Amino acid sequence: MPPAASASASAPSTASTFSDHAADLRGPDPHGRRAARVLAVCQALYTSSVSIDLTLTGLVGYTLADDKALATLPFSLITVAAALTTVFASFLMARIGRRAGFVLGAGVGALGGAVSVWAIFHHDFWAFCAGTATVGVFQAFAQYYRLAAADAVGLEGKSRAISTVLTGGVVAAVCGPLLAAWSKDWLAPVAFAGSYALVTGLGLASIVLLMLLYRDMAPALAAATSDDAARPLREIVRQPIFAAALANNALGYAVMMFVMTATPIAAVACGHSIGDGAAIIQWHLVGMFAPSLFSARLIRRFGVLPVIGAGIALSALCGVFALRSTDLPHFYAALACLGVGWNFMFVGGSTLLAQSYRPSERARTQATSEFTTFACSALGSLFAGQLLARFGWAAINAAIFPLLGVAALATLAYARSLKRRAASGVA
Repeated sequence: MPPAASASASAPSTASTFSDHAADLRGPDPHGRRAARVLAVCQALYTSSVSIDLTLTGLVGYTLADDKALATLPFSLITVAAALTTVFASFLMARIGRRAGFVLGAGVGALGGAVSVWAIFHHDFWAFCAGTATVGVFQAFAQYYRLAAADAVGLEGKSRAISTVLTGGVVAAVCGPLLAAWSKDWLAPVAFAGSYALVTGLGLASIVLLMLLYRDMAPALAAATSDDAARPLREIVRQPIFAAALANNALGYAVMMFVMTATPIAAVACGHSIGDGAAIIQWHLVGMFAPSLFSARLIRRFGVLPVIGAGIALSALCGVFALRSTDLPHFYAALACLGVGWNFMFVGGSTLLAQSYRPSERARTQATSEFTTFACSALGSLFAGQLLARFGWAAINAAIFPLLGVAALATLAYARSLKRRAASGVA
């Protein structure tokens, strides 16, 4: 695990960069800039909650389960619950507003932490499953933070709003596992209950922050951009821009979860320690979120499609490193490339997604994209263990190339559609 001193030393520069990054947002009014900053803090709180579950849930599940084959079920239920809830979350927020929806999601996450504490105290495996599943509900609502920030600014500010929100994950990536270890004995002698009490605290902190500082997008902004009638969903999803957005969001997430889920097991199987496996994942998480400090600047300078292309290439480089060797430096290099590649694909794909719909189409379009993304993520997580057990680490990494190829083809198809529109003089 990385030294605490190095994380502390980098904190001031990270905070300064985040402040500059958020201040450079461009939007129709100050609300967009403020919303992105508030949602970035909410993202940090939410990602810290998920990071605690990522660190401890498998171990707690193994402790509570009578049938040890079910030990990973509580963790899998987080992704499954998120996939099942994400469509409902989008349509609910279209009715009650994003602020109320985000508060509801954080409240469910806080309740889930409390249920998990009760389950650990009473040694109840199925109650623990219910508690972790509610974190998936929290995740389903929180996944819309970046899109809410993008919807609150103009076209030129969307990529920066998205990446600003994702910078909140940098703090959580470094601090989440440390928080899990620090809080696990809070409610001693019952181990790990304190960590899930902290999940409740993080959810409650999100509620307070949202209630005090976050407001839904001004109605005047929505009215000014909603002159066109909503199109049928089939017409929206057939757009090259939507196909490219969905391919990079969903397949980038699937590849990332597929490799990340298998990595700790593969690292131990290749002769490395459990601590090595944890450190690889921790720095992978840093790689996932730290590029958000500059990915929007790259998009503004080079364009969204070159950044997406770089993300696909870096994700593919993960497979190259992993297939070349199983020594520790290659594990670190592979997972670092995977993290940065995911960030470029996800920020780029989310930017395209935010440009693919009219305001009246927002709920349906975002629900379709987010459900597909979570479903692919869940499949990647669930199949990783089976493929690793049957065919080994090399097969895991070889399998990512066809998926990345599909994302690349969808991106190229969108690039060609832009060239055709430019040649025909269509705006």
